[in-house]
Amino acid sequence: MRRYWQKKPLLIRQAIPNVEAPLTRDEFFALADQDEVEARLITHARNKWQLEHGPFAPDELPSLRQRAWTLLVQGVDLHNDRARALLDQFRFVPDARLDDLMISFATDGGGVGPHFDSYDVFLLQVKGKRRWKISAQKDLTLQAGLPLKVLQDFRAEEEWLLEPGDMLYLPPHIAHDGVAEGECMTCSIGFRAPSANELTAQFLYHLAERGESNAPSGALYRDPQQPAVGHPAELPAALVERVGAILAQIKWKEQDVASFLGTYLSEPKPSVVFDPPQKPLNEVRFIGQASKLGLRLDRKTNLLYNRRFFFLNGEETSFEGAKKWLIELADNRSMSAKRFVTLSNESSVTALLHEWYCAGWIQVGELA
Repeated sequence: MRRYWQKKPLLIRQAIPNVEAPLTRDEFFALADQDEVEARLITHARNKWQLEHGPFAPDELPSLRQRAWTLLVQGVDLHNDRARALLDQFRFVPDARLDDLMISFATDGGGVGPHFDSYDVFLLQVKGKRRWKISAQKDLTLQAGLPLKVLQDFRAEEEWLLEPGDMLYLPPHIAHDGVAEGECMTCSIGFRAPSANELTAQFLYHLAERGESNAPSGALYRDPQQPAVGHPAELPAALVERVGAILAQIKWKEQDVASFLGTYLSEPKPSVVFDPPQKPLNEVRFIGQASKLGLRLDRKTNLLYNRRFFFLNGEETSFEGAKKWLIELADNRSMSAKRFVTLSNESSVTALLHEWYCAGWIQVGELA
């Protein structure tokens, strides 16, 4: 982190020795056929790029004998425990920045063209081989008229062949091009990098929704001095001035920013749906099972915290009584049975955890 993070690329040979792909090829194809999964198919033939969006039934995919096609599936960690466990190995970066694990399957010659990302990414080879070329070039002009972002003038400066277990880290805006040599699978671990415009818009919405902008919220706009006009379509200068004065009263505190970031960054993606237990245990039986098996966060759950609040799946909670246990649950994404027993006599804590269990946000049983 000190030497390379957001500074320069890093190739790590055998970053994860004996790594295995989280899904088999057939499992991966089956995942791409699900409605709630974001899947893309990219083909490159006769110097022409084509992009299709899923879901894809198995018979809608090209033949494995066909060259130069790639199937991409975003957020595999949301649907597969092994993928979630692999993503968890990258939690040396704060969860607030960690986004998802994407898997790319490609036949020989497959790739998505030379491009750049606006966020950090780890490219971990988990099956087969992929040749990567990278460049720190300043010219990031894209080819016009293509369905995907391909650099117009890519000039490779370094090149490596990655085999299973090898990994390449790239900071934002490093141009790169990966081409499969034979059939291969690559895991891309990406990080969130919201734009200033996105953060500004969402933060102001957050303030307005909570009524915490300090601007007069109940008063209606008034203009008792407005004269009759001969140009009704003209925007009145007094209106602009008055609204400007209202907006100038908007103020916020550091805690408002922390509250916004905690709820915003823990909010699940729109496609995420939690699965509550079909026959949920009542609280007494829940306590009994958790005392034997422990607890774990559901793989889709986001739990963040700061000094004052916890942020679970977009909801803010202040819960001083369980602070140290919830911190451990957030940092470890699980709680041992022994640890749960130590707090099982605190009814407010077990009631909260049971509520989360009924919502499908936590599961009984420790991480494998």
